[in-house]
Amino acid sequence: MKKNIPISILELAIITQDSNAKDTFEKTRALAQLADELGYKRFWLAEHHNMAHVASTATVILIGYIAGQTKNIRVGSGGIMLPNHAPLIIAEQFGTLEILYPNRIDLGLGRAPGTDGLTAQAIRKDFYEQSQRFPQNVAALQEFFSENNADANVRAFPAEGTNVPIWILGSSMDSAALAASKGLPYAFAGHFAPKQMHQAFQFYRDNFEPSKYLEQPKTMACINAVVADTDVEAARLSTSLTQMFLNLIRNDRKPLQPPVNTLDGIMSEEEHFHVNQMTACSFIGSKNKVEAELKQFINYTQVDELMITSPIYNHDHKLKSVQLMKEVIDNI
Repeated sequence: MKKNIPISILELAIITQDSNAKDTFEKTRALAQLADELGYKRFWLAEHHNMAHVASTATVILIGYIAGQTKNIRVGSGGIMLPNHAPLIIAEQFGTLEILYPNRIDLGLGRAPGTDGLTAQAIRKDFYEQSQRFPQNVAALQEFFSENNADANVRAFPAEGTNVPIWILGSSMDSAALAASKGLPYAFAGHFAPKQMHQAFQFYRDNFEPSKYLEQPKTMACINAVVADTDVEAARLSTSLTQMFLNLIRNDRKPLQPPVNTLDGIMSEEEHFHVNQMTACSFIGSKNKVEAELKQFINYTQVDELMITSPIYNHDHKLKSVQLMKEVIDNI
């Protein structure tokens, strides 16, 4: 029996070697339009800062651009790092997006800075304090979206009454607990921190408190996906992903690197261990291989939705991977 699991895309707008931000935005638009045509459910963009080769820094602007270039797919944040921002401003921005693109905007919220400590301080001097106030700031944001805020002294125009759907994003038990207590959907960052995924999902489901936003628990797992005609080709394409995580560990801020024929000798045993931990939730191979592995994953995690991210160097190969992945999910 088919599961009919919705599938979505998380895009970091990563600048590849020998490319630039303008070309990357055009590739992001083309990717979103293909996902829209294929029937992907969501297209989310992530907030990062002080990363020369990640072009999604002005996340809200890019969300508006992609929503304007697509027709049906939901567009949103995966996520907005709320401690970087005043809840009032986020409500105004996403309320505006919701009015411009009705029933197509998602607001995924995270509590990390999406950057290094020094940059986090440059964004907001009281970042640490605000990260500790994450639950309260989520509540404030919900209030700004609500019609009940009409009598308040501080109101978010034109967001009031738009009730933009909020997701709690995370990679730990803290985020699971918050999503459960607030009765909100929960998305787990399995694409880079999969270690606590199953435990977090179980805790979230066991402790979920129904709310006016959601009656039943709703989970989404974000995973890495590289699909090609053959297992060998997919494995080769995935070496760009491996190099990306290796450079992250080394704090070597290179653009996304082209694939290589072999990874032998590229990293130490310790680096190999850490890269493997971060990329453990990756689905790489032909359609048949990925389908078999995904069936096991879905049965084990009991996720309600999947979201993929595909750091593939060549744009045409990336588009093909996204198309093949949709064929895989449609067959599960």
